Amino acid sequence: MRPPHSSAAVRRGFAAIAVAATATAVALAGQLPASATETSAAPSASATRTSSPPAATPKLTNLAHLDWLLDTVPLLANVPGHTTYNQASEPTATAPWVYANRNPDGSFTHVGGGAITDGAKGYYSQGSFDADDISRSAVVYLRDWAQNHTASSKQHAYELLRELTYLQTSSGPNAGNVVLWQQHDGTLNPSAIPIEQPNPSDSAESFWLARTVWALGEGYAGFKTADPAFAQFLQQRMALALGSLEHQSLAKYGTTEVANGVKVPGWMIVDSASATSEAVLGLSAYVKAAPGDSTAATALARYADAINRMSSGGIGQWPFGAILPEKNSPTFWHAWGGMEPAGLSEAASVLHRDDYQQTAAVDTAQFTAQLLATGGPDNGWTPTPADQTQIAYGVDSRVEGLLAVADATHATGLDQLAGAQAAWYFGANPAGVPVYDPATGVCVDGINSDKTINRNCGAESVIHTELSMLALDAHPDVARIATSLNRTTATDGLTVVEAESGTLTGSATIVTPPSAWTGSANWSGGKYVHAGVGDTITLTLPALAGAHRILPIADLGNTAGSGTTSWMALAGSHSTSLGSSANTLLAPQGIAPTTVFLKPQTLAGTAPDGTTTLTARVGGTVDLDAVMVQPVVSHLGQAGASISRDIYINGTDQRARQKLSATGPVTVQRFDRFGQAVGGPSMLGSHANVTVEAGGFTVVSPR
Repeated sequence: MRPPHSSAAVRRGFAAIAVAATATAVALAGQLPASATETSAAPSASATRTSSPPAATPKLTNLAHLDWLLDTVPLLANVPGHTTYNQASEPTATAPWVYANRNPDGSFTHVGGGAITDGAKGYYSQGSFDADDISRSAVVYLRDWAQNHTASSKQHAYELLRELTYLQTSSGPNAGNVVLWQQHDGTLNPSAIPIEQPNPSDSAESFWLARTVWALGEGYAGFKTADPAFAQFLQQRMALALGSLEHQSLAKYGTTEVANGVKVPGWMIVDSASATSEAVLGLSAYVKAAPGDSTAATALARYADAINRMSSGGIGQWPFGAILPEKNSPTFWHAWGGMEPAGLSEAASVLHRDDYQQTAAVDTAQFTAQLLATGGPDNGWTPTPADQTQIAYGVDSRVEGLLAVADATHATGLDQLAGAQAAWYFGANPAGVPVYDPATGVCVDGINSDKTINRNCGAESVIHTELSMLALDAHPDVARIATSLNRTTATDGLTVVEAESGTLTGSATIVTPPSAWTGSANWSGGKYVHAGVGDTITLTLPALAGAHRILPIADLGNTAGSGTTSWMALAGSHSTSLGSSANTLLAPQGIAPTTVFLKPQTLAGTAPDGTTTLTARVGGTVDLDAVMVQPVVSHLGQAGASISRDIYINGTDQRARQKLSATGPVTVQRFDRFGQAVGGPSMLGSHANVTVEAGGFTVVSPR
């Protein structure tokens, strides 16, 4: 599996680690159901498209657990390069503890990052607080203050922003950058253990600088009228951050690089569309509130341009229109940090760029729909769904992206998908149980790939859970969908058949590389088949219901590879030629960490209904990893106490027909490849055939 990214939040995204607890456990009333396996004057709200909620619509946002995570932090004087607003008169601020471990009685314990290094002082090898969570906590409270006019949230946002700007280095060669870790007594820890890059943490741009820009931008917009003096201070710190970025990633504007033959932009923050998109969220809010700041507007335009260029694939072509997150890998997508469509959509609205909005719409309407049918926002597609852990960070990124594009384009189909995705919190998830309690604000740190639940509830998890709840409260129609669905009844999306599971002839042999992880992708199953001219590989499939697209995965960077591989599908006694796949593209490695290039290819033909075997006949030399099987029409089924919903997703560029299994009358609504409604709802009888638009989806619910 891929080693964790250097970002603290990303590290927690791969596994919310239960680390040594502090001496005092603090109880928080309320807990989630324990049935699953356990492991350790307000500013104006942004204009959003909402509907009038009925009086009985319950509020989902509950910041009680996040409030409990907050602690007082001394702002130490005479620390070179570290000052903040009104430090002399207000010598303390606020920060959230990084982790919260759940105790057997349902209470939680504050926990810092890393091992305890000094029990007397309460020091950790990393720290108690980090800039990643301080910045995003500020965003939560800013949005709650704007949306719900909560006075305490205004104060929390103020204190968190003062704390965040204290971590920002204000002078010297690293001015504008941000120290990541801080101990409970206020001591900064620029070089944490384990070592993270950059080291020291304020020596270069970082995920936490990007998130600082996010918080500063939304902070300035929030306080511009309510507290002009503080807003001016935040504006100065935004200028400081942008000054640093102008000497780093922005200095590379217009440059491109190549990763496994794919041209990529050279000016993203830490070479990541994930980090850049979170900065873009802040810049969009800031530029809207400070339209005269040409430096910020230019930064926004350039970073949005970079994100837009990371769109990849399309209808039926992996990764199906997703905006990929990492510059050095065209074969890796992850749900955590997936704010690319949300950030790009917000930027598109500010910059009046319809092309950017369309890119975000493709990611949300096409890729996200396919993602949901395949099981939801997995932590890693590399390119197969290798890490099936799911966390709130990934879920929230999908929800926020869907709603941002829906608000901007009035694509009501994206509301439907947002409701389906947000139902994850209420039980429609791989574990099949609720993972958020609106009565207490308690969430979980994730659902593991084996469907067990990590019932700790640390800062990142509750931050992104509450960002989702704020978004749902602002969209009550979507909230009603999400809260009415508490289980998944069907997922029929991408499946993977390993090449090594097949019957081999000739010289074909199974190879086990030293590591499944190549540096930018995974050999699926940890093995592959090396085959030469005339060799065959026959793969057994479960009998396919309906037609399917076939996507072979071979190492296209293999310098010893040559020729093509032809494919035949067998359904009963009938054989169908599916076309051929390349054995190599001799793609230049460029900045990619390896020559191995495991990019799925889509065959021209379609495997018919009832296909049971695939046979590959090699013409040349190939290292074949696996075959990805995609239904022409994928399916997500969800249900609740008194409702069921089915979403059918078309993975081709032609309209498709789908026979329903429903035994009663249904309501059907079609949506196109951008999530726009096609006609109005129609009423059909039992076992009807419905149309699914090219690259679009159809939502079916009982009447």
